[in-house]
Amino acid sequence: MGGDGPGNARRPATGGRQLTAIEGVQVVPLERIADERGAVLHMLRETDRHFTRFGEIYFSTVYSGVVKAWKNHRRLTANYACVHGRIKVVLYDDRPGSPSAGKVMEVVVGPEEHALVVIPPGIWHGFQGIAEPVSVLANCSTEPHDPGELERLESHDDRIPYSWPER
Repeated sequence: MGGDGPGNARRPATGGRQLTAIEGVQVVPLERIADERGAVLHMLRETDRHFTRFGEIYFSTVYSGVVKAWKNHRRLTANYACVHGRIKVVLYDDRPGSPSAGKVMEVVVGPEEHALVVIPPGIWHGFQGIAEPVSVLANCSTEPHDPGELERLESHDDRIPYSWPER
């Protein structure tokens, strides 16, 4: 976790939420505690305002330049944090009647941009590895994996107005 050292001992979480382009999506700055031995990267506590419930935690690896998209959960809220490398998360709102319908949002997360991306049900989302050779995304979802509650599209599907960059 390059750059960590005694001078970067603690990065306090702001406790606030960033404004986002998509209604219901939250980008929450997270606490990072680092010293000469390494770092602790906080992700989610049951006492956080944005915590709703626990379903499961899993880790997804992605190679640099590779895209894993598109998913849309019907019930589940995803809570993404990148614990190794860097990942670009892209979100698209096609919910009828949503104030942000038609909007696309990009967020880059990693240990140096340590934040939690809270993705409510109904938002199309995907991610791309942007660090060599591999990045690791953690997801603490509100429900255990259920393939029946999820829709998928190919990463190049024209229904989503976004073109993933080639790397």
